[in-house]
Amino acid sequence: MKYIASWSGGKDSTASIILAREHNEPLDLIIFSEVMFDKGISGELPEHIDFIQNKAIPIFESWGYKTKILRSDKTYMDCFYHVVQKSAKNKGKRQGFPRPNMCKINDRCKTEVLERFHKGLKTGEYQKYIGIAKDEPARLSRIKTSDDSQISLLQKYGYTNQKSAELCQTYGLLSPIYEFAPRNGCWFCPNARYPELKHLRTYHRDLWDKLLALENEPNLIVGMWNSLTKTRIHDWEERFYWEDQQISMDEFLKGRDASD
Repeated sequence: MKYIASWSGGKDSTASIILAREHNEPLDLIIFSEVMFDKGISGELPEHIDFIQNKAIPIFESWGYKTKILRSDKTYMDCFYHVVQKSAKNKGKRQGFPRPNMCKINDRCKTEVLERFHKGLKTGEYQKYIGIAKDEPARLSRIKTSDDSQISLLQKYGYTNQKSAELCQTYGLLSPIYEFAPRNGCWFCPNARYPELKHLRTYHRDLWDKLLALENEPNLIVGMWNSLTKTRIHDWEERFYWEDQQISMDEFLKGRDASD
């Protein structure tokens, strides 16, 4: 029997690995599925993938755990530029942005490669550790009814989401994304909220500009960043621009008051 931890770098899956070490639970392999924006750029936020590669993995290896990074042969750009052939209405058009709450990027660029990996293992010869906390009863219930090869060490040892974060913090293994986001996700995610988008524009303008450029692409089925809320990334750009102007004006007025 092999024991495999499915790891995203988030607090819950990281806490599961820490618990395995603390309680001498068997752990043969840690797998991380990295979504790619294109062949050269990670879909993970730069802070998160740096944490994965340069902090967490070296610590896990020092504990004697082997880590394997999986990548699909499909990227976000492959999905974005996919030309539709079967639909009479949209034949010849490019797919464009993923639909919020129905994002196929996760399925095609992350879940599929994980499924192929597990299919390569013989049924009944592995157990999978998953990062689902004890205060997520609905998720735990679905796991129990769908796949008895999955184990939650967080449930076993009574760890909530908050307690998982505290455990990671104790070991210096809490991803820096939690400084500005409630969860880890792709930097181009259409479900990203204000703090995440603001962070991306402020600290990773090159990536932000890629989203702006994609929204200007012609012949797209979905030509706006969030088709559910009818929100364009250009709308966010305009909002952030005027917020920056307001901050600059406030600083100017404060400076003038101080000089008076």
